[in-house]
Amino acid sequence: MHLAAPEPGSPRASGPPVRDPEAPRRVTLLELFFDLVYVVALALISRGMVEQLDWHRAAEALIMLAAVWWTWTITTLVTDLYNPERTEIKLLISAVMFGALLMTTAIPEAFNDRGLVFAGTYVAIHLGRGLFLMPAVRREPQTQRRAARIFIWFAVSAIPWLIGAFVSGDARIACWAIALAIDYVGFRLAYPVPGLGVVPEKQRNVTAEHLSERYQQFFIIALGDAILTIGTMFSLEHNEAENIGAFAVAFLTTLLLWRIYVHKSGELLPTAIQAARSPSKFLFSAPYTHLLMIAGVVTTAAGFHLVLHEPTGRTPPAWLAVILGGPALFLAGRASFEYEVFSRVSWSRPGGVLALLTIAPGLLYLPPVFASLGGLLVLIGVAYADFRRSHGKPPEKPSPPH
Repeated sequence: MHLAAPEPGSPRASGPPVRDPEAPRRVTLLELFFDLVYVVALALISRGMVEQLDWHRAAEALIMLAAVWWTWTITTLVTDLYNPERTEIKLLISAVMFGALLMTTAIPEAFNDRGLVFAGTYVAIHLGRGLFLMPAVRREPQTQRRAARIFIWFAVSAIPWLIGAFVSGDARIACWAIALAIDYVGFRLAYPVPGLGVVPEKQRNVTAEHLSERYQQFFIIALGDAILTIGTMFSLEHNEAENIGAFAVAFLTTLLLWRIYVHKSGELLPTAIQAARSPSKFLFSAPYTHLLMIAGVVTTAAGFHLVLHEPTGRTPPAWLAVILGGPALFLAGRASFEYEVFSRVSWSRPGGVLALLTIAPGLLYLPPVFASLGGLLVLIGVAYADFRRSHGKPPEKPSPPH
C-alpha cells in the first residue's frame, strides 16, 4: 500500500525524525551525493600505498581506510534508522559530508603534520552526530538511549584518537588502531553500557532494500577507484603493445571483481536479509565483510598504479604483495560474504587464495604485467567455477544465518 507523505505540521512530520516502518526506504539523492566524497578518499588511499611500499605504509593505509569506511557505515545506518527526507537529517548528512571531505583532504599527510585534522574531524563527526540526535529524539526514550549508548562508545574511542594526533610514527599507528578497535568492537557488541545494557534487538532492525543497496553502491565506488587508476595511469612512455596489454589486464580484472561480487550473493543480499530470522545479524556482519572486499579492491587499484607505470622488468616482492594481495583480500572477503548470504562457502574462494599464493614465487622473476596477468587468470578461474556451479540449475535461495 502506498502511503502519502505526511503534510507539514502533521504529527509524523513534526515528531521525532525516526523512520516510518511502513514508508519506502529507497536510497535518496542526498545519500548518493554524500558518497562522492568517498571516491576521492579511496583514490588518495590507494595512491598513497604505492609511494613507499612497506608494512608501515600498509598499516597506515588500512587505518585510514577503516576510519573512512566507519564514517560511511554509521552514516548509512543513520539514514536507515532515521528519515532522510526530514530537514534535520538532511542537515546532519550534509554536516557529515563536510567532515568526511575535510578528513579526506588530510589523508595524504594524516601520519605527518595533519594528524590532528584527520583524527579531530573523525571524532567531531561521531560525537557531533550523537549530540545532534539525542535531543532530536527526546520524545522517544528508547531511541534516545540507543543514541546515548553509541555516543558513549565514541566518546571513549575519542581519547586514543586525539592522543594519537599528538604523537608520531608507530605510537600514532598504535593509538589509532586501539581507537578503531573500540569503534568496531562496540558496534559488534551492540554498544553495551553499564546501567543501559546493549541496544535492544527491536532497535537493530534494518531494511533489506535500503541497506543492501547502499553496500552495493559503495562497492561500485571502490571499483570506481580502480577505473580511475586505469584511466589516469595509462602511460605513453612504453611501447603501444605494453601499454594496451597492461591496460587490458587491469580492465578485465576490474570487470571480474564486479562479476564475482554480484554473482548470486550480491544479487540476493536484499532477499537474504528479509529471509533471515534475525535481520540484525546482517547489520553486525555486513560492515566487516564489505570492508575486507573493499580493502581488496583498493589494494588492487594500487597494484594497477604500479603495473601501468612500469609493466616491464622484474617484479619486486613488495609490488607482488600488492598486485596479488588485492585479489586475495577480495576473495577472502567474498567468502565471508557468501557465508553471510548462503551459510556456506564455495571451494573456489579459498581455492583462489591458495592459487594466488602458489603462483607468487614464480612471478618474482617475471615483469609486473605478468604478475597482474596471473591474478587475472585466478579470478577467471573463480568466475568460471561460479558459472559452472549455477548454470542450468534452479536459482539458489539464501539460507538464514545460524
